[in-house]
Amino acid sequence: MSEKTDKTEQQRLSVFKTYKLYVGGKFPRSESGRVYEVTDSKGKWLANAPLSSRKDARDAVVAARKAFGGWSGATAYNRGQILYRVAEMLEGRADQFVREVADAEGLSKSKAAAVVDAAIDRWVWYAGWTDKIAQVVGGGNPVAGPFFNLSTPEPTGVVTVLAPQESSFLGLVSVIAPVIATGNTVVVIASEKSPLPALSLGEVLATSDLPGGVVNVLSGRTAEIAAPLAAHQDVNAIDLAGADDVLAKELEIAAADNLKRVVRPQAVDYSRTPGIERLTAFLETKTVWHPTGALGASGSSY
Repeated sequence: MSEKTDKTEQQRLSVFKTYKLYVGGKFPRSESGRVYEVTDSKGKWLANAPLSSRKDARDAVVAARKAFGGWSGATAYNRGQILYRVAEMLEGRADQFVREVADAEGLSKSKAAAVVDAAIDRWVWYAGWTDKIAQVVGGGNPVAGPFFNLSTPEPTGVVTVLAPQESSFLGLVSVIAPVIATGNTVVVIASEKSPLPALSLGEVLATSDLPGGVVNVLSGRTAEIAAPLAAHQDVNAIDLAGADDVLAKELEIAAADNLKRVVRPQAVDYSRTPGIERLTAFLETKTVWHPTGALGASGSSY
C-alpha cells in the first residue's frame, strides 16, 4: 500500500509557462485571443506565444506615448541606474535565458551562456552611456556675436523596433537598450520564430524599476504587426533591423506619411562591441541662443 502511495505522489503534471505580451507595464494576452506555436531549432514544440493584433499594436503605442514624458524627463543618471538594474535582474535569471536562447538558436549550453553573458554586458555598456552621450553629440558652438550657442540632444519620441530574427536575445538587447538609454520609449516586435527570450525579458523589465510603457513587447507575425505601426501617426521613428528587403521597403513607404525617422536593415555582428550609431539614431538636436549681455564700447560686459 505504501509503495503504491509513493508512486502516486511521484506522478505530477508539469507546470507549463504561459507567455504573455508586455504592454504598459502589464501582461495581457493578445486582444484577439490568438496564439501560435513556437518550436526549437529541431521543430520540437516549446510554447504557445501570443499572436498580436493591430489592436495590441495600437495599445502599445498609447502606452509608450503615455510613458514618454516621464522617461524623457528623467535625468540621464537615473536612466543609467535603471538600465544597470535590468542587467542585475538578468544576471539573477541567467539560467532561464540560457535555456531559452539555446532552444531558440540551436546553440549548445556553453555557447548560449556566452550569448546571455554578452547581452547582460551590453545592458551595462549602454547604462554607462546614458549620461555621456550628450557630451559627445552636444556642446557649445563658436558663433560671431555676444551669444552663448548651445546644442543639446533630445529623444525623438516613440520608436518602433523590429527585433532581429536570428539573434533572439543579444540582437534584441542591442536594438532596445540604446533607444531607451537616450530617453525614447519603444514598441518592440519580437523575433517571429523565436519570441520567448523577448517575452521573458518583459518579466525582467517589470521588476527592474523601469516605468511601465517605456518598453512594450509584442509577439506574432512581424509583417502583420509592423504595418500599422509604420503607418501610425503617433510613432516617431522605426528601426527595421528584423525586416527583410521586401517588408523594409513597404514599411519605409508607410513611414514616410508622417516623416518618421527610419533606420534601414543592415548586416550586423551583434557579438561585437557596438558604436554609438544606435544611440544617436533616435536623437534630435536642440540649439539654444542666449545673449551674453549688452555690448559697450570696449565689447561684451562679460
